Amino acid sequence: MIVIDASAAASWVLPHEDGIDLNRLIEASNDFFAPFLFWAEIRNVILVSERRGLILPEAASRAMSAIERLDVTFDITPSSHDVYNFSKQYGLSIYDSLYIELAHRKHAHLCTLDRKMRAAAEHEGIILIN
Repeated sequence: MIVIDASAAASWVLPHEDGIDLNRLIEASNDFFAPFLFWAEIRNVILVSERRGLILPEAASRAMSAIERLDVTFDITPSSHDVYNFSKQYGLSIYDSLYIELAHRKHAHLCTLDRKMRAAAEHEGIILIN
């Protein structure tokens, strides 16, 4: 099981982003999870990239299709207490703590490029995907 955030997904679908190649993960696992927030976050990243002229509309469309093919399962049952505490303890936004809480609760690996989230995950014993 892999919890994926928008930074990792964007690095996979956008040509101007460097990061994690999800192709090998897709071959190894089809169990991608994310807080429901991911749905809006990744679409906003793609939209902003198109608006800024970093990608053409056709590339945005391909990126959206690729994200849909990930078939991410969205979680809507976070522990408010744990999310809040992770935010306080690690100086994360509530948004970022949703990913940490989900990976922690599901005993999942975490796929992110965010430095602070990676540090929090390591401290919590969550396995990181590189």
